[in-house]
Amino acid sequence: MPEQTYRYAACGAITTVLGLSAYYIGYEFLFARRNFDFGFFVFKPHMAALFLSFLVSLSVGFCFSKFIVFPGSDIKGRIQLFRYFIRAVFNLLLNYVLLKLFVEIFFWNVMVSQVLTTCVIIVVSFLSQKYFSFKVSASEPDKK
Repeated sequence: MPEQTYRYAACGAITTVLGLSAYYIGYEFLFARRNFDFGFFVFKPHMAALFLSFLVSLSVGFCFSKFIVFPGSDIKGRIQLFRYFIRAVFNLLLNYVLLKLFVEIFFWNVMVSQVLTTCVIIVVSFLSQKYFSFKVSASEPDKK
């Protein structure tokens, strides 16, 4: 297994566990399985937990990606952060749609739905980070 893939898998596993933990804690305890009134919008508890998980995963995932998984990227840090954020928002929207589908239409268990959704996001995320957020210019060989 290439070193970059190993690093991505290890960092991704840690980020995923932290994100799922934040999701679970948010759903079960912080929002206590009740709707969360944000003032201008009322979130269902599984959606409020999704946004909490997003914030945790965004910050931890970016640091891991920038400094451990893709340290050889020649793109400036602020551009990496912007691209990472755009990719993360896309993943959040995909996660939102899949979670709505699984929980509110198929009536699947909330945690099972989030775990399945996370598996889809992992594949999409790796490809978008490698070829968009942290790409290495064509003149530089891939680092192993």
